[in-house]
Amino acid sequence: METVRTIICPQCATVNRVMAERDARKARCGSCKASLFDGHPVEVDTVMFDKQTGRSSVPVLVDVWAPWCGPCRMMTPAFEEAARLLEPDLRLIKLNSDEHQEIAARLGIRGIPTLILFAHGYELARTAGAMTTQQIVDWVRSKLPPGS
Repeated sequence: METVRTIICPQCATVNRVMAERDARKARCGSCKASLFDGHPVEVDTVMFDKQTGRSSVPVLVDVWAPWCGPCRMMTPAFEEAARLLEPDLRLIKLNSDEHQEIAARLGIRGIPTLILFAHGYELARTAGAMTTQQIVDWVRSKLPPGS
């Protein structure tokens, strides 16, 4: 079992090491002092996306969306609620595919909204289409290995 978790600060992208037995909801960034988890998805740019998906020991759920997309806007409250339910065992991030087309291309995004689940730098699963909060939570839990 992991004794230390690597958690990326959602504000400054600093890599933080947090003891596994410590409540991550109460942990603060060693650099900027921001809360490491606040129950809200994190809007990401290229640097933040790469750090969150590549360096974190906490699994990451990415919502690839665009402001003009009706189903994406419909799913926003469900994704927000899923963050409150799944953190700190999972980091939820939002990637605007219009603003970060290079990442969307790298991910092979063909339609939005698309959810992609990462763990330890690797894509575990993906699905496209709007979902309810319960569908998001159930889908994530069905894709993560036991004990994740």
